[in-house]
Amino acid sequence: MLLAGLALTAGAALADPAEGTWKTEVDDGSYAYVGLKPCGPYICGTIDRTFNSRGEYKSPNLGKTLVINMAPQGGGKYEGKVWRPSNDKIYMGKMQLNGSTLQLSGCVAGGLLCSKQTWSRVN
Repeated sequence: MLLAGLALTAGAALADPAEGTWKTEVDDGSYAYVGLKPCGPYICGTIDRTFNSRGEYKSPNLGKTLVINMAPQGGGKYEGKVWRPSNDKIYMGKMQLNGSTLQLSGCVAGGLLCSKQTWSRVN
C-alpha cells in the first residue's frame, strides 16, 4: 500500500504544468473548454465542452483534437501544431504557459502570419 502511494505521488510530481482544462477565447461566436493531457512525450488537447451566447451546446467538434503534439521546450514553452475548427486548417503552433494563462499562436508562411489567443485555466 505504501508503494502504491509513493508511485502516485511520483506520477503527480511529474505531471506537465500545462495539463488541465483551459477556456479558449471566443472565436466565431463560440468558445470551448480544452483538456490538455499527455499524448506520448507531447501535450495534446481535445475539445471537451463548447459554449456560445446561449450557453453550453453540443458542437460537432466535441472530442476533436485542437492542440496537436506540443513538445515541451523548457521555460513553459511548447511547439507543435494547432487546429482551427472555423476554417478546418492545421497551423504550426506554439504555447507559452504563464501561471494561469496559456498563450497560443498558430502560424503559416514560416511564422510570418500568426493568429493568437490567450486561454485561462479552468482547473
